[in-house]
Amino acid sequence: MIHHVQLAAPCGSEDAQRGFWTRTLGFAEVEKPPVLSGRGGCWFRRDGMEVHVGIDDEFQPARKAHPAFAVDDLEQPPVAG
Repeated sequence: MIHHVQLAAPCGSEDAQRGFWTRTLGFAEVEKPPVLSGRGGCWFRRDGMEVHVGIDDEFQPARKAHPAFAVDDLEQPPVAG
């Protein structure tokens, strides 16, 4: 069982991350532990799995590495959970 997936994102992208993970995929944002909150980024949870998006000052998109999520229908509004 996977507890979480850690992804890197560019500085200042938290609002875009929130929009994608919550509105598009239906994840709920969860509060980061206080000791980590000053680092930026955001965490999301759905169906017992978490996605941790960390901010990387020197972010370069991976050419092939990626998580894959199965979805039933992207046209329907997601249900956060």
